[in-house]
Amino acid sequence: MKTQFFVFLLRWALNAVGLWVGVRLLGTGYDNIEVTAGFWGFLLAGLIFSIVNSLFKPLLVIVSLPAILLTLGLFTIVVNGVIVYISLGLAPGLAMSFGNSIIAGIILSLVNYIVSAAVEIRGQTSRSK
Repeated sequence: MKTQFFVFLLRWALNAVGLWVGVRLLGTGYDNIEVTAGFWGFLLAGLIFSIVNSLFKPLLVIVSLPAILLTLGLFTIVVNGVIVYISLGLAPGLAMSFGNSIIAGIILSLVNYIVSAAVEIRGQTSRSK
Protein backbone atom coordinates (compact mmCIF):
# COMPACT_ATOMS: atom_id res chain seq x y z
CA MET A 1 0.00 0.00 0.00
CA LYS A 2 2.84 2.39 0.81
CA THR A 3 4.44 1.68 -2.56
CA GLN A 4 1.24 2.43 -4.48
CA PHE A 5 0.78 5.70 -2.60
CA PHE A 6 4.40 6.64 -3.26
CA VAL A 7 3.98 5.89 -6.97
CA PHE A 8 0.81 8.01 -7.05
CA LEU A 9 2.62 10.94 -5.38
CA LEU A 10 5.55 10.57 -7.76
CA ARG A 11 3.25 10.51 -10.79
CA TRP A 12 1.33 13.51 -9.46
CA ALA A 13 4.49 15.56 -8.98
CA LEU A 14 6.00 14.56 -12.32
CA ASN A 15 2.71 15.15 -14.14
CA ALA A 16 2.66 18.66 -12.66
CA VAL A 17 6.23 19.19 -13.88
CA GLY A 18 5.31 17.74 -17.29
CA LEU A 19 2.34 20.10 -17.57
CA TRP A 20 4.56 23.03 -16.59
CA VAL A 21 7.13 22.05 -19.23
CA GLY A 22 4.39 21.61 -21.84
CA VAL A 23 2.82 24.99 -21.12
CA ARG A 24 6.19 26.76 -21.00
CA LEU A 25 7.46 25.17 -24.22
CA LEU A 26 4.26 25.29 -26.25
CA GLY A 27 2.33 28.18 -24.74
CA THR A 28 -1.43 28.20 -24.61
CA GLY A 29 -2.01 28.30 -28.35
CA TYR A 30 -4.40 31.22 -27.93
CA ASP A 31 -3.50 34.84 -28.54
CA ASN A 32 -5.63 36.41 -25.82
CA ILE A 33 -5.26 33.86 -23.00
CA GLU A 34 -2.44 34.09 -20.53
CA VAL A 35 -1.34 31.50 -17.97
CA THR A 36 -2.05 32.81 -14.48
CA ALA A 37 -1.34 29.60 -12.56
CA GLY A 38 1.68 29.45 -10.32
CA PHE A 39 3.29 26.55 -8.48
CA TRP A 40 0.09 25.51 -6.71
CA GLY A 41 -1.93 25.85 -9.89
CA PHE A 42 0.34 23.43 -11.72
CA LEU A 43 0.30 21.08 -8.74
CA LEU A 44 -3.51 21.12 -8.80
CA ALA A 45 -3.46 20.60 -12.58
CA GLY A 46 -1.17 17.59 -12.07
CA LEU A 47 -3.63 16.13 -9.58
CA ILE A 48 -6.56 16.77 -11.92
CA PHE A 49 -4.63 15.17 -14.79
CA SER A 50 -3.77 12.12 -12.68
CA ILE A 51 -7.40 11.63 -11.68
CA VAL A 52 -8.83 12.25 -15.17
CA ASN A 53 -6.17 10.00 -16.68
CA SER A 54 -6.95 7.12 -14.35
CA LEU A 55 -10.75 7.45 -14.58
CA PHE A 56 -11.52 8.48 -18.16
CA LYS A 57 -8.63 7.23 -20.25
CA PRO A 58 -9.71 3.56 -20.15
CA LEU A 59 -13.21 4.61 -21.23
CA LEU A 60 -11.87 6.79 -24.06
CA VAL A 61 -9.60 3.99 -25.25
CA ILE A 62 -12.51 1.55 -25.38
CA VAL A 63 -14.73 4.04 -27.23
CA SER A 64 -12.00 4.89 -29.72
CA LEU A 65 -10.78 1.32 -30.16
CA PRO A 66 -11.81 1.13 -33.85
CA ALA A 67 -9.79 4.28 -34.64
CA ILE A 68 -6.86 2.98 -32.60
CA LEU A 69 -6.89 -0.31 -34.49
CA LEU A 70 -7.28 1.43 -37.85
CA THR A 71 -4.27 3.69 -37.21
CA LEU A 72 -2.23 0.89 -35.62
CA GLY A 73 -2.21 2.63 -32.25
CA LEU A 74 -1.38 6.16 -33.36
CA PHE A 75 -4.82 7.43 -32.35
CA THR A 76 -3.79 6.97 -28.70
CA ILE A 77 -1.82 10.20 -29.16
CA VAL A 78 -5.12 11.96 -29.81
CA VAL A 79 -6.68 10.24 -26.78
CA ASN A 80 -3.81 11.53 -24.62
CA GLY A 81 -4.35 15.00 -26.08
CA VAL A 82 -8.05 14.86 -25.17
CA ILE A 83 -7.14 13.91 -21.59
CA VAL A 84 -4.70 16.84 -21.34
CA TYR A 85 -7.24 19.22 -22.91
CA ILE A 86 -9.95 18.18 -20.44
CA SER A 87 -7.57 18.37 -17.48
CA LEU A 88 -6.33 21.85 -18.34
CA GLY A 89 -9.90 22.96 -18.95
CA LEU A 90 -10.77 21.93 -15.40
CA ALA A 91 -7.67 23.50 -13.85
CA PRO A 92 -7.99 27.14 -12.86
CA GLY A 93 -5.64 29.59 -14.57
CA LEU A 94 -4.56 27.18 -17.31
CA ALA A 95 -5.71 26.71 -20.88
CA MET A 96 -4.24 25.16 -23.99
CA SER A 97 -5.39 24.67 -27.56
CA PHE A 98 -6.21 21.16 -28.69
CA GLY A 99 -3.19 20.94 -30.99
CA ASN A 100 -0.83 21.96 -28.21
CA SER A 101 -2.63 19.54 -25.87
CA ILE A 102 -1.76 16.67 -28.19
CA ILE A 103 1.93 17.59 -28.07
CA ALA A 104 1.76 18.06 -24.29
CA GLY A 105 0.09 14.62 -24.11
CA ILE A 106 3.15 13.16 -25.82
CA ILE A 107 5.38 14.82 -23.20
CA LEU A 108 3.23 13.47 -20.36
CA SER A 109 3.15 10.00 -21.89
CA LEU A 110 6.94 9.97 -21.88
CA VAL A 111 7.00 11.13 -18.25
CA ASN A 112 4.56 8.40 -17.20
CA TYR A 113 6.49 5.80 -19.19
CA ILE A 114 9.73 6.76 -17.43
CA VAL A 115 8.03 6.58 -14.01
CA SER A 116 6.53 3.17 -14.83
CA ALA A 117 9.87 1.84 -16.04
CA ALA A 118 11.69 3.18 -12.97
CA VAL A 119 9.15 1.66 -10.59
CA GLU A 120 9.32 -1.67 -12.43
CA ILE A 121 13.13 -1.73 -12.31
CA ARG A 122 13.07 -0.82 -8.62
CA GLY A 123 10.53 -3.58 -7.94
CA GLN A 124 12.62 -6.17 -9.76
CA THR A 125 15.80 -5.28 -7.85
CA SER A 126 14.03 -5.46 -4.50
CA ARG A 127 12.51 -8.86 -5.37
CA SER A 128 15.83 -10.32 -6.50
CA LYS A 129 17.51 -9.69 -3.13
